[in-house]
Amino acid sequence: MMTMLDNLTIIQPARTKRVSSYDQTGRNSDFWILEAGERRVLCDIRGPGKITHIWMTQDNLDTDFFRKVTLSFFWDDEETPSILTPLGDFFCLGHSISNSFQSLPFSVSARENNTFGGMAALNCYLPMPFNTHARIEIFNETTERHRIYFNIDYELADESFGTDVARLHAQFRRENPTTGWGPNIGVNTPQVDIPNLTDANNYLLLEAEGAGQFIGFNLSVTNLTGHHKRPHQRAWWGEGDEMFFIDGEPWPPSVHGTGSEDALCHAYGMQRNAYLFYGSSLFEPDTGGYQTSYVFYIANPVRFRQSIRASIEHGHANHLSNDYASVAYWYQREPHIPFGILPVKQRVPLIQTFAFPEGSKTPFAPVPLTPEMKAAHAEWNAEYAKRQEPGS
Repeated sequence: MMTMLDNLTIIQPARTKRVSSYDQTGRNSDFWILEAGERRVLCDIRGPGKITHIWMTQDNLDTDFFRKVTLSFFWDDEETPSILTPLGDFFCLGHSISNSFQSLPFSVSARENNTFGGMAALNCYLPMPFNTHARIEIFNETTERHRIYFNIDYELADESFGTDVARLHAQFRRENPTTGWGPNIGVNTPQVDIPNLTDANNYLLLEAEGAGQFIGFNLSVTNLTGHHKRPHQRAWWGEGDEMFFIDGEPWPPSVHGTGSEDALCHAYGMQRNAYLFYGSSLFEPDTGGYQTSYVFYIANPVRFRQSIRASIEHGHANHLSNDYASVAYWYQREPHIPFGILPVKQRVPLIQTFAFPEGSKTPFAPVPLTPEMKAAHAEWNAEYAKRQEPGS
């Protein structure tokens, strides 16, 4: 079996080229300026070919620009994009916060770590094949001018790719906040240990139709959960199982996990580690409550022939209400289910006080309480009231 390094020894029938923001007059103004509200095409390449690397850096006076500036990728003259995400979230930086980290598909070198709207170099190494056409657009939905430097490296091939070569897709989602049936109840307490035999109320990561492979996701959480013993502190936001239903199968799904930290290949909470296939690109203790984690199924892609529905609980049995946002990455044969992106107001991060900016909440659908949930609420409220009594 060939490895990535073995590939360097094989002469390929391809030619490497680059689209860049370099100053074509020979001077040093190697950037583009996007005015507020401006959409621009970064590259428009005729194939067959493959994008092999994307590097970008930028600055903007709006500290939420990582969420307000979006990227759209179109393959082979399709009408709806296969990739549509905020700029920062595509590169695994959630909440519009910059930070340095390294994974195999993405890496970031930040001038300002753990900073809203900080300057950073963004890199993507995921291969992006196409046959007839590749177009990437950037859209500045801030109220400020956006300055961007970029290099898009690609190869042109002599022959078109066959039907077995899939196209890269990526989709941004957000629930702000998630619908939790017991957000005031402590995590890992007896009251929340109720059965959940459905994904109906889970946070949805990806829903796709066609043949392909799910290669991972990043998850950004703003932790709004108070600690049940120390109300002034934030508690653990996890314990949610991932569930991947493949090809329309009924319960139980082919992939069922054991907890949020386990789904992200950590354990006993999240750690300040960023590894090739998984890690924390933003670590909650360093940011005051904002976490972004990633997991990539590079060696173990989740393969599907007809469809996939991937989700994760927010707290065990979905009892917590926190701010969740994500980007799912997958390869599939076209066509894909068309998808859009939330309006800019519903993408902006929560501010440092964890207040919701006007218009930022997403639709909230209360979960009907089962008798067991009602009993859990009553038991928890009774225990909490007892703990507040003098001398307790």
